[in-house]
Amino acid sequence: MIVVLKVGGASTAGVVDAVAALGPQVCVVHGAGPQISAEMERRGLEVRFVGGRRVTTPEALAVVRESFARVKAAVCASIGERALPLAGDEIGLAAVQVPELGLVGSPVPSAPTSILRALAAGLVPVVSPLARGPLNVNADEAAAALAVGIGAKRLHFLSDVPGVYRGGDVVQSLDATTVESLVEDGEFDGGIVPKLLAAVRAARSGVAAEIGITEVLA
Repeated sequence: MIVVLKVGGASTAGVVDAVAALGPQVCVVHGAGPQISAEMERRGLEVRFVGGRRVTTPEALAVVRESFARVKAAVCASIGERALPLAGDEIGLAAVQVPELGLVGSPVPSAPTSILRALAAGLVPVVSPLARGPLNVNADEAAAALAVGIGAKRLHFLSDVPGVYRGGDVVQSLDATTVESLVEDGEFDGGIVPKLLAAVRAARSGVAAEIGITEVLA
């Protein structure tokens, strides 16, 4: 059973335990949001998001690539010798450009042979969410599209919080229609929105999706 594990740039500490817990065939997709924002600010570049997606200029894309490389190296080091670092744009991750956001793409399901071969060989592919172009892709969206593309049975979002909060408590499950309604009503904002919507897309495509302990159901 193939599992896609999405790791945020702020939560790499739990990767080893998560990989061990999720089974023998795990593909990791990592983000680097905090690192990218910090480096962009250091360089005097504007940090701006629209709907959870980072507006990406050519200058910002250079920062994105460098930050992904650092986080990917850290994730691979924590996993150990089974880890195989892969850059999404080099292995054929596909996306449709969103011109109003600059060099940003909406990912479409794809199944790069390098990932499938790595999983078959018992390795752990660690993928940075760049698509051909190159285009910067939200890591949550990239993980969902990849899970659908490679036929994963499960998509798990590892975060620095235990799950999705409502009313101060972590909920055990949310159905897709409720998620969409709550997002539209503004109950959720910030980084949780792309996670929730990515989980919805995965669930509706037959992939079991969970954010921490919160299941998102089709």
